Amino acid sequence: MNEVNLGLRIAVYPGSFDPVTKGHMDIIQRAAKQFDRLVVAISNNTSKNPLFTVEERKTLLEQTTRHLPNVEIDTFQDLLVNYTIQKQAHVVVRGIRSVTDFEYEMQMASTNHKLNSEVETIFMMTNPKYSYLSSSVVKEIAHYQGEVADLVPDEVNEMLKLKYLERNRK
Repeated sequence: MNEVNLGLRIAVYPGSFDPVTKGHMDIIQRAAKQFDRLVVAISNNTSKNPLFTVEERKTLLEQTTRHLPNVEIDTFQDLLVNYTIQKQAHVVVRGIRSVTDFEYEMQMASTNHKLNSEVETIFMMTNPKYSYLSSSVVKEIAHYQGEVADLVPDEVNEMLKLKYLERNRK
């Protein structure tokens, strides 16, 4: 018997998570309460130049979500709507920090709905204390040895320090 027959509410929270921030973790924790299973799906966007490999990002997310038993960490390289079908999910979760985020996410949600009308997108407003936070901001601060401990989970903070120490040696 598959999960659809069991009536499980499954959602996908996609992103690059390069690296995962406390803002991402806030959305993950809140979304995990709303669904029977939340799949945090790391996109392998080859057009970006990521700091962390997909495998490193997956490991970091597994470490930072280990306290959430209904959260699964996975990777994908397909269209999001195809991936949601594969995971038997009918909901995509997206975090919104600003009006600019909303405009972009609305366009993506409309496109996904056009491709598969079975997939709904829900928007979760970011906790105001993380409204300025992005992975890009974290990487910029960490690159110059700035303190990011308040912005990322402990495991991520340690990996950032190691990654930039490694890069600065080269």
